[in-house]
Order: sequence, then C-alpha cells, then structure tokens
Amino acid sequence: MLDKIRDFAEKYDMLHPGCIVVCALSGGADSVCMLYAIRELSFEIGFDVEALHVNHCLRGEESDRDEAFCRELCRNLRIKFNSVSCNVKEYSAEKGLSCEEAARELRYSIFRKYTCGKILSTAHNADDNLETMILNLIRGTGLKGMTGIPPVRENIIRPLLNVSRKEIEQYLKVIGQTYVTDSTNLTDDYTRNKIRHKIIPLMKEINGSLTETSARTAHVLRIENKLIETKVNETMEKCFYNGVFTGLNGYNEVIRNRCISRYLIENGFPVSHKKLDECGRIAVNGGKLNISGNFYFISDGTITKIQEIKPTNNFENAVSTELKIGENSIFPNTKLICELVNCENLEKNDIVHRKSTFYLIDYDKIIGKAVVRNRKSGDKIRLSGRSFTSSVKKIINETIPVSLRSTIHFIEDEQGTIFGEKIGIADRVTPDENSSRLLKITIKRERMECVT
Repeated sequence: MLDKIRDFAEKYDMLHPGCIVVCALSGGADSVCMLYAIRELSFEIGFDVEALHVNHCLRGEESDRDEAFCRELCRNLRIKFNSVSCNVKEYSAEKGLSCEEAARELRYSIFRKYTCGKILSTAHNADDNLETMILNLIRGTGLKGMTGIPPVRENIIRPLLNVSRKEIEQYLKVIGQTYVTDSTNLTDDYTRNKIRHKIIPLMKEINGSLTETSARTAHVLRIENKLIETKVNETMEKCFYNGVFTGLNGYNEVIRNRCISRYLIENGFPVSHKKLDECGRIAVNGGKLNISGNFYFISDGTITKIQEIKPTNNFENAVSTELKIGENSIFPNTKLICELVNCENLEKNDIVHRKSTFYLIDYDKIIGKAVVRNRKSGDKIRLSGRSFTSSVKKIINETIPVSLRSTIHFIEDEQGTIFGEKIGIADRVTPDENSSRLLKITIKRERMECVT
C-alpha cells in the first residue's frame, strides 16, 4: 500500500524536500493511516511532518476521546501536534447551515490559518472519491464534477485518493495500530452516509471492484478535464479582454460554456446548467439575460459581456436587503420572520396555501443569495402547482387591497422571484417528499394579526 501512495504522490507532485506537511488528523482509520504513510515518506524524501486535530465539540466525551487519542498517537510517533476546538452548533445557527456544512466551513477555516506556507494533507480515500462522484451525479454535474475530489488543490494534497478503505484497514491491522470511530459515520443522518451505507453496497453487488474501477475512471476524467481546461485557457487568452468576449460565438459549445461559467463565477454570479445553456445561446445568437439584480448577460452575437442596467420604472422607492434567518424589516411597523426548520418537525406534504399563517420554502432549492424586497415593475412568478408564469401586477390588482400593495414583501434568489406575500411561492422551491430543510416565513404587522 505504501508503494501505491508513493507512486500517487509522485504522479501529482505532492511532496518535496524541505517542505512542512501538516496532516489533518481526526483519529479515524483513514487519517491514522495517512499519518503513518506521510511519516514514512518524510524519511525518504526529507521533509517535516506535523499533525492538526479539529475538535468540533459535537459528540461530547467522544469528541474529547478522539482528541486525546490523536495527542497520544503523535506523542508516541514524536510528531508535532496541534488541536483546535470550535463551536459548530453556534456557527450553524448563526449562518443557517446544517451541522455538516458548518463543520466543514469551520474546519477548512482552521486549516487555512494553521497551514499558511505549509502543505495540508487530508485523508480522503478512493471510497470517499466514489461517494463524491455519486453525490455530484445525483445533484447534477458536468465532467468537472464527475472527476470527484482533486488530488491537489492549492496547498492541499490527498495522497490516499487512490487507496481503498479496505486497504487502509488491512494496513493498520498488519502494523497493529488502533484508531477511533466517529459514531455519526454509522448512522444514515447525512446524505453521504446514505450513499455509503445503502447505494454503494448495491452497486458493489453488480461490480465487486467498484472502488478500484471508479478510481481509474476518475483518473481518466481528470486527464480529459485537464485537456478541456487547457483549451479554455487558450480561448480566454485569445478572445477575452477587459471584461468583454469578442468572437466567443465561433468556439465549440463545450469550450464556450466553460468560458462563460468561469466568467460568471469570477464575477460572483452562481452557475447552473439552465443558466449556462441560456447564456451560450445568447453568445451565439445575441440577446439579453438577467443573471442577478440589475446585472445582465448581453451579446450581439460577436461582443459578449456582463452589464449592469439600472431599472427605469415607476417604483422609485425600491428597497432590497439580503434575506437573513430571523427578522427582516424593509417597511415600517412590519417584519418578515424567517425560521429554518427540519422537515421532520412538519408534515411532509404540508404545502402551504394562501389562507395559512405562514409559508414554507424548500431551503435547499434556493439558488445563490436571496434578497427580500418590495414589488418591482415586470415581476413574474410561476406559482406552486401551476404550469405557467403569472404576472405579479395582474395578481396584485385582482386580489390585494390598495392599502397593502405598496408594502407587500417579495423574495428573489439568483434565478428570480420565489415568494410573494399574499400571492404564494414559486413552484421550483415548493417542498416535496425529498425536502429536508424548510424556510418558514411569517409576516407580522404592528397592531394587526399575521397577514398572508
């Protein structure tokens, strides 16, 4: 197994004489195996090894047990050890993230702080990569997502990415080294665990060598993706200058859409398959597409760019602010209250209608940043359960009293309007049987009951 890790590290130029490699050490089998492997390679290549443990403080005594195990292991191996604790639950509530997402953000923030000028080695293995490939496939991805976890990214290396979990456990058994087990990895509470415990075992019934073949597939896809990225770099050099594309319409669709994707991401706009398809057509045929707020993707078929176009409408007192969990206030004496709740706390099929005292939105279907605002000219929404898009102005004129029209709330994400007070929610953010996190929206006005 060490030969396999050594060859993989050489292939991706991970380790160099004189460097400092910080091993992200959780105490689990993967990270313990990695620590031993990196330590062995340090003797051959000539670099220093350190270990960093992040205590997420989520499992009480078990979390403290893991930290103590890592500390003792590094003492025995004479490896410099650091441990950092963080409050995941508090950060999760503050940012409106799941515990899994919050833990990852905090963990990598700590990694960045403690590995400046050093190399960070994480213990992702071939099974982790397979899980990531399946997860990306489920969520919807292109070739880049199907390459899985990158072997090298910035100062992060993953030397075990070509080694299976089975090989890791066998190695530790041979050398007689124990490790700890995170009890949360044994449950199906997280999406990745469901893939690990349910989907992959079924796939291995079809192909017993699934982990190995997926590792080879990921390698081939990385090579093909690298070729495409090289072509994209060449195209950007030829036809992109000072924020404007010239002649992008003359390139292959794959290259063209990769260029557009990079352009949108570098300018802070979210990317989806639908948006890329629409921008690609506009780059070839000309046209204009709203991509966020007052920003539009514009092309005449030759010149393509992002341009801010400020609205000229009758709503001169436009108000808008980023939506946050908790109280949002854009009108006097009125509050729009957002609560993030687990689907288990509500009926799965409780799709809220107009007479309810609150609205429910599938939080995970919101695209990019969401804002709460007043109405604006040209507002449209495809309401839940409908197959057509409605004019907000028409709905307001037909159903909402004149006294309320100037102070009704709207919420929009990076793809458009998803909520209108007294109107309803958009079909694309409607909760369904797969929903796990819901955004509960309540609107309160002083000296009035909850208005819906």
